[in-house]
Amino acid sequence: MGIVGAIACVATAAAFAAEPKADAAIKNKNIEAAVFLDPKIKQDAALSADCLAEGRKWIEKNATDAAAARKLDPVLFRNGTWSFERRYSVRSTVDGHYVSIVRSDYMDTGGAHPNSDVDTILWDAVAKKRISIRPFFTETADSGPTMTAMLKGVIASLRIEKNKRDATETANAQWFRNLEPKLLKIGAVTLAPSTEAGKSSGLTFHYPPHAVGPYAEGQYVIFLPWETLKPYLTLEGMRIFGGARPKNDENDASAN
Repeated sequence: MGIVGAIACVATAAAFAAEPKADAAIKNKNIEAAVFLDPKIKQDAALSADCLAEGRKWIEKNATDAAAARKLDPVLFRNGTWSFERRYSVRSTVDGHYVSIVRSDYMDTGGAHPNSDVDTILWDAVAKKRISIRPFFTETADSGPTMTAMLKGVIASLRIEKNKRDATETANAQWFRNLEPKLLKIGAVTLAPSTEAGKSSGLTFHYPPHAVGPYAEGQYVIFLPWETLKPYLTLEGMRIFGGARPKNDENDASAN
């Protein structure tokens, strides 16, 4: 084997080694689907089981839907099998208690372009269950003071981010119409990492392509500093928030 061939083999082996093995997968004539868990998630047995159970249900449902679609219209698969991928990634761990996870989905069903989606999970490592951000705020009523201030901050930050992307023409009420001052309507949220150990610097809101702008604009990750919401924090909120957003986290978000 020549030097070029040897280098090619090494490169191929390295590529395979770099790609982690799926934690759950389905592959047949209709679909190739896989679920990947962040190694940090696997360190918590309860969290790992929770995410994996949800991920398996997701790929099983997509496999069932794909089989039904092929039976109804085989032409839908003229370009090959459909592809689905879900990744669970740890965004932050606060005080060893609250773990924020970003759940990223990729779907290619032979359309004009693949689609993607994003959602989040906030995990209470002590209670071993999913929770919301409610414990950190004195009230989170729909259209109440907290949610109203939160939405105002999100929209202001979206406008700033769109300006950075030279997308000011979509920084308008038409694209923000689906955002409401409600926990379930404001966007998928995580606790942002902080320069202060064990703390969170605020909230980050994750919007998939086409949620707050045209598909071509891609995903938006919007940051809201904890100081903006300080008047509405509970004692637990005051305890876990502090510090500033790390510069590398800001750069990573801008790259999305």
